[in-house]
Amino acid sequence: MHDFLAMLGLAETGSFWSSVNWPFLWAGLVLVVDNIIRIVALFVVPRNRRPTSGMAWLITIFWLPVPGLILFLLIGGISLPKKRREMQELATEVVSDIADREQAKLGTEISLLPDGISNAVQLGRSLGAQPMVRGNATSICIDYEESFARIASAIREAKNYVYVEFYILVHDDTTHDVFEAMREAIARGVEVRVLLDHISAVRNPGAKRTAQTLDEIGARWAYLLPIRPWRGEWQRPDLRNHRKLVVIDGTVGFMGSQNLVDSSYNKKANIRRGLHWRDLMVRVDGPAALGLEAVFLSDWFVETGEVMPQTFDNDLQVHLPGNVDCQILPSGPGFGRENNLQVFVSLLYTAQERISITSPYFIPESAIMHALRAATARGVQVELFVSEIGDQAVVYHAQRSYYEELFDAGVRIFMYRPPYILHSKHFTIDDKIAVVGSSNMDQRSFNLNMEVSMVVYGESFVRELDQVNAHYHANSRELTAEEWSKQPLRSQLLDGLARLTSALQ
Repeated sequence: MHDFLAMLGLAETGSFWSSVNWPFLWAGLVLVVDNIIRIVALFVVPRNRRPTSGMAWLITIFWLPVPGLILFLLIGGISLPKKRREMQELATEVVSDIADREQAKLGTEISLLPDGISNAVQLGRSLGAQPMVRGNATSICIDYEESFARIASAIREAKNYVYVEFYILVHDDTTHDVFEAMREAIARGVEVRVLLDHISAVRNPGAKRTAQTLDEIGARWAYLLPIRPWRGEWQRPDLRNHRKLVVIDGTVGFMGSQNLVDSSYNKKANIRRGLHWRDLMVRVDGPAALGLEAVFLSDWFVETGEVMPQTFDNDLQVHLPGNVDCQILPSGPGFGRENNLQVFVSLLYTAQERISITSPYFIPESAIMHALRAATARGVQVELFVSEIGDQAVVYHAQRSYYEELFDAGVRIFMYRPPYILHSKHFTIDDKIAVVGSSNMDQRSFNLNMEVSMVVYGESFVRELDQVNAHYHANSRELTAEEWSKQPLRSQLLDGLARLTSALQ
């Protein structure tokens, strides 16, 4: 080594290496790298990103360049892998072609809808490839265990196939009957396919038992958006499939906010706090079930590569058991940008008398806030139901950061009493239109999660949902602006910081 340094002229006394000021050199290198990261971020981060999100990312990267860069590389992109996007586009084209024929047979007469609602329905059709269809019968269930009993009962009546898709799907004591119903269906020759989100399966207790049960009963199943780099399966880890739906024979469907898991989610922290989730599920009989089936088969195709069966044009479509009009609205990174947000905002602007919103994670986009301000300014009564306590600290505080703004806009806030987490996601406008589903009113549901919502036009459905809201009123307390003005400084600080964090999309 000494000979080698001598060849370079660096072996004499007082060599170059011994004279280097290493702390100064390292500090200089760190400074150069930090500034390179900051400069590159100015070009990369704001591109095709909303200003609030871009600013939040730039602040993070400028404050902590290396950790911020790592975080951005991990969760900064909102696009799915190219292959998955191409498969989703192909599935959407297939569904759209079939939906055109379905709309010709069973589509709602758009000209008979009020102007604002007809515009929102046409917008949803163009964005989500689903028409509004007539002749549906609907029923709502807010009893957690009863929802599972109804799903199990419907599965036991299946003749041809059962499709099950949930963000969280766990075989536990509470969900056991649903798994038994699937077992019985398979035993009599019914095909059962199951989709469950990969990350949620890994994070929630019971993953091994659930997989073993699905294999044991003979179900065909797959993980949604799996994160398995060793298999070449990778995308942004928090891009998740958040849908909850069941379809039986193309005639019966279930959808809403409830996951297939015990109301405590089987987590020790929840059990220790005595927390239980309160949700809402809707059973729909009629052609809208085919819309839910299209969502499932699209997801199945994207995950497995199996061609979507052509079951949409069969004789089951002539079955019209009710008089409610429904439109299935899938959303997520695989569709147009924020199509659920666009439809929601369009509907909010149609309100003439009242708006009632239930959302466990209410972190509204500026478009939502503008729509609510415009509603109250023209005399519309607006109420919001949220949980008094939260299960996710950052989201809980981010939501609270909007309360003052909501009070200023004239919105009344009702907090569902503990130990329950009000997890339902729906809103009603006046007496004729409602939206239910898996989508929260936050940036995650509008930009990152794959969701499914149902726009329902029908006074009978709205009346039933009004009864649900009456239950919320009976089990909530109203938060007043005066009470909120007395929040301690510590809470205000946490709320504000969480609000900034929520913009990192």
